[in-house]
Amino acid sequence: MYRYDEFDHALVRERVEEFSSQVARRASGALTEDEFKPLRLMNGVYLQLHAYMLRVAIPYGTFNSRQMRRLAHIARTYDKGYGHFTTRTNIQYNWPALTDLPAILSDLAEVEMHAIQTSGNCIRNTTTDVFAGAADDEIEDPRPWCEIIRQWSTIHPEFSFLPRKFKIAVIGAEKDRAAIRTHDVGLQIVRGEDGGTAFRVFVGGGQGRLPHIGQEIASAVPAADLLAYLTAILRAWNLLGRRDNIHKARIKILVASVGLEAFREEVDKRYATLRHEDLRIPEDEAERIKAYFAPPPFEDLPKASAPFDRALLADPDFARFARNNVRRHRQAGYASVVVSLKPVGGVPGDITADQMDAVADLAERYGFDELRAAYEQNLVLPHVKLDDVPALWRALREAGLATANADLATDVIACPGLDYCSLANARSIPVAQALSKRLADMDYQERLGPVRINMSGCINACGHHHVGHIGVLGVDRKGEEYYQITVGGSPDEQAALGDIVGKSLPADEVAPAIQRTLDRYLEIRAEGERFIDTVRRVGPDPFRDAIYETLDAANA
Repeated sequence: MYRYDEFDHALVRERVEEFSSQVARRASGALTEDEFKPLRLMNGVYLQLHAYMLRVAIPYGTFNSRQMRRLAHIARTYDKGYGHFTTRTNIQYNWPALTDLPAILSDLAEVEMHAIQTSGNCIRNTTTDVFAGAADDEIEDPRPWCEIIRQWSTIHPEFSFLPRKFKIAVIGAEKDRAAIRTHDVGLQIVRGEDGGTAFRVFVGGGQGRLPHIGQEIASAVPAADLLAYLTAILRAWNLLGRRDNIHKARIKILVASVGLEAFREEVDKRYATLRHEDLRIPEDEAERIKAYFAPPPFEDLPKASAPFDRALLADPDFARFARNNVRRHRQAGYASVVVSLKPVGGVPGDITADQMDAVADLAERYGFDELRAAYEQNLVLPHVKLDDVPALWRALREAGLATANADLATDVIACPGLDYCSLANARSIPVAQALSKRLADMDYQERLGPVRINMSGCINACGHHHVGHIGVLGVDRKGEEYYQITVGGSPDEQAALGDIVGKSLPADEVAPAIQRTLDRYLEIRAEGERFIDTVRRVGPDPFRDAIYETLDAANA
């Protein structure tokens, strides 16, 4: 992973000192909350429903045990003993005191972490495939390019006060495990005409009030010109995007309103006028950064592992974990292991300080001291010997982190909702917990196969409900919390927005309605079909009927 140089250290320290002064002025009353707001947002601090919230960046989701232990320390010392991982691979603390924020940021700086640009109208934390560098289907590890984007975008003088926030995701494989088409800009590594690294570019994706799937604007931008092309996109949007309406300020609205071809012309116009020599990525600099992401010192191992195979036969619980939470690795004899943060009845994405320390220990012992935060609000140990997976599983079980539900129905993505967020219309957490308990039977979940269920507490869509195979949106109906259900969304390379199936439901009806939807799928699926395949084949109507059949009967 990347290590700070003297410029990174100086920048982060200077930002901590600057923000410390701003916090002191706010605490003394010299700054009003309105005056403080733009300052705190650029340092990852929100004012939530009950308290301030700090969002800490984990660039492209890669971090180590020392950093995880520091996150645990912050949870114990300044919060209520836990943190919450988000779909942007950040971690959030929901209860820090305002006056503790400078100390927290100073503690983070000591382990090469920060909260810069995790909020505000700027370029946010760049995300990527959680299995980057380990997946056996990738062309190239995308993380060095994420790091290049991070260095270029951090406190960028032209792009620090954009019309709205701007999100970038990068993948290195045809399979999209980072939802790039839901981003303002999505980048997919491809091979250019000369055989070198290039980028397929998608623009105008985004969720929220007016969701859109990103469209391809360029098929193969040469790697050396990536920053120039991103600059042209951002410059076109920065100049032409709306600033009179916060709900219509995102680049997705501009692209949709003028059309992709017209927007491409604007980008090309600005691309042609740039001083490319100032933005071209030197090959030696790209190679220098790539060196930070060199593979760990893998051993030369056989593909099969006798200890792993024996454990499969000896323990059905381990066998289930291996089926659902262990992923193929490009290196023979190794695997990537998903650490689910979705126990039965738990809060999706939450992890206690003690569990953080436990995972840090396991990363050191079994995973080359490397951790990943996932889009799905889970953690991943990307490089684990197959021989070590049984011992790792036993240790995870002791820590309460061995739930074998990765990509299954209880692996729910959910925002904090009205329990924390001042923008929310409804609570997400209790609904997710109720669903988790209702669908807890692992045999049932495995019969269902992969199902992505996403929940958001408001139209801002922090839970990405639009692209859930089943999406749940909290709405306000005359002061009461109700939930709208969508079916057929997808965040991957076949990205799609879900269809609203009907009227919203009260909270206690959501979990039963979703189970009826899943039961209907089991009734009508064809051989080998996943849930999303069946929805695409038959459409939403059979699921709409299942959702409302008991309600319609009760109202008849």
